[in-house]
Amino acid sequence: MPETRYRSDTTSGACPRITSGAGSCGTPTSIGTTATREPLPSPAASPLARLPIFYGWLIVAAAFVTMAVGVNARTSFSLLFPPILAEYAWDRGVVAGVFSFGFLSSAVASPFVGRMIDRQGPRLVIQIGVVTLALGLSLATLASAPWQFYLTLGTLVGIGGNFLGYGVQSVILPNWFARLRGLAIGIAFSGVGIGSIVLLPWMQVMIARDGWRHASLALAIIAVGLLCPLNLVLRKRPQDIGLNPDGDSAPAGAVASKADNIVDATWAATEWTLARAARTARFWWISLGYFGLLYAWYAVQVHQTKYLTEIGISPIEAAWALGLVSLVGVPGQIIFGAVSDRIGREWAWAIGCLGFVICFAALIALQASANPLLLYAMILAQGFLGYSATSVLGPIVAEIFEGPHFGAIFGTVMVAAIVGGAAGPWVTGLLFDRTGNYVVAFWIALALSVVSAAAIFMAAPRKVRLVAGQAEKRRLDDAAR
Repeated sequence: MPETRYRSDTTSGACPRITSGAGSCGTPTSIGTTATREPLPSPAASPLARLPIFYGWLIVAAAFVTMAVGVNARTSFSLLFPPILAEYAWDRGVVAGVFSFGFLSSAVASPFVGRMIDRQGPRLVIQIGVVTLALGLSLATLASAPWQFYLTLGTLVGIGGNFLGYGVQSVILPNWFARLRGLAIGIAFSGVGIGSIVLLPWMQVMIARDGWRHASLALAIIAVGLLCPLNLVLRKRPQDIGLNPDGDSAPAGAVASKADNIVDATWAATEWTLARAARTARFWWISLGYFGLLYAWYAVQVHQTKYLTEIGISPIEAAWALGLVSLVGVPGQIIFGAVSDRIGREWAWAIGCLGFVICFAALIALQASANPLLLYAMILAQGFLGYSATSVLGPIVAEIFEGPHFGAIFGTVMVAAIVGGAAGPWVTGLLFDRTGNYVVAFWIALALSVVSAAAIFMAAPRKVRLVAGQAEKRRLDDAAR
């Protein structure tokens, strides 16, 4: 099946031209090139294309395990936080800042990660991430000063996690799925929940028995031994092995193909570069939305264990609570990922934001009374609802800025998300040091969750491309007229 590519024909000093739709120079509807379709021969079908299952599901499986180990290696800082704080008696904001500094470090690397995937493919990027993550966890066992923790558990673990985590997988997986994009990403990201219920309680037991240094080193060994060989299966696109997204026999067979799911033909025809995307309001609405959600996400994730123990919950129960949040996120990510393929990405994102609103409301109420029902409500809202937003993290950007530069665009959008993830724990710790409690900090995170939902509705991916369910509904409506 021939593959389609765009050839750039530019005219020096002339106003950019567009082949489908009109737009003025410098507006988001103008293209910097004339798009000329040329059929290219597909690569010879690889033996991988003849497997009894669609190879994309193996990509999902690899992502599932990578997320289970890699993301939880970064999350484990919530368990390392109390013993490090107790051992060195530093200010809480100083120690929480380690996690935040790691996010800021990964924010610097994020645009380059997207470009590396566009140019080099995913295998090199993820292997670099695994090694860097493991190096940070290992060297942290030798640290004894704040700057050393900022370098190891902060910079190295932060950058390593960026090279294999949500951002990178959100660039890879949309290439392999169109109709089932939300479902596939939801399944892949649910690995975080399975990993958390296995790794985090185990790590808490190891910390209590052998100390945090042994636990950190053991996790580094698991990451290298399991993930380095596993990610050799990765391929960038199904076309590289002679397949099409979703395993369809032809692109035209997809329910939500490029022909029938497009709402704004002029926008969809644009070859979006990073510079062109950054001149649109949609780019900045997405950035604001991602900032708000990640702020709320990591504000609670980093401080949750310490907060729960301070209001009378045992350390083991607090560790289980952290694990259960991710565990109940497993069905949430799968269910709402699939739901997003039917009702749209904005609604799925709003459901995730609602989860964090409920979560912070429950945490605030818990300060007055450590009621088990409030604890379970917090866990369910944060995990089942809140974590489900990750299933549309990539599709929101992909459906607005789809094209050969998607990796670079997504990586740059993720800078805002990472800055939010860095600001959340740091500001929350700083406000605790100033006020003596978490109330003000939790109200700020709750408000930003609401802002995040509104921002993604303003970005409106539904006004560029419809998801499969919406496209099917439109065809049925058209047929009924």
